[in-house]
Amino acid sequence: MNAAPDRTPLTRDFFDRPVLEVAPDLLGRILVRDSDDGPIELRLTEVEAYAGEADPGSHAFRGQTARNAVMFGPPGHVYVYFTYGMWHCMNLVCGPEGKAGAVLLRAGEITVGAELARKRRLSARNDKELAKGPARLATALDVDRSLDGADLFGDGDSPFSILTGTPVEAGQVSEGPRTGVGGDGSVHPWRFWTANDPTVSPYRAHVPRRRRT
Repeated sequence: MNAAPDRTPLTRDFFDRPVLEVAPDLLGRILVRDSDDGPIELRLTEVEAYAGEADPGSHAFRGQTARNAVMFGPPGHVYVYFTYGMWHCMNLVCGPEGKAGAVLLRAGEITVGAELARKRRLSARNDKELAKGPARLATALDVDRSLDGADLFGDGDSPFSILTGTPVEAGQVSEGPRTGVGGDGSVHPWRFWTANDPTVSPYRAHVPRRRRT
């Protein structure tokens, strides 16, 4: 019988490391989303690393703006962005304050509160699809831009916390190109996922948009 996941909260120091160290180490951790409707717990199975101003795929590549300011702040905060005019995506800020870096939460298994997630994800065909993809994950957890900047370590009043869980063994961590990001995937193989986990989202290569003539 497998041991129960460790429910010890992680500390801010966990996130005060280079983003490429934090990203694979998040696999198997438990993200807790508290709300008036009740808690949801998510075992993380897929993430992507974004290395700020050193990374052409990052929102912070061209420097700090009002939109990405949270990425430059203290580690352990939530960065939420709105994309394609309809979806939100949730990231966790890493690295020292002043140096942008964040991990996109791409997928996970909802282990507590699936009944709440089902109400928000009516199109999901089964529970494995509830948080299978970054927009689906954010929808299932009821995450929007109002939660941008939330602190995982916010003195008991934060809508989020993250627990130690059961870290994935190195031999079970797969890595490859990020989904939908242009460039040479061999240079930035910064998508990490739990091998053979059914909640991991399908890989989609970057498709350049046609310029309007």
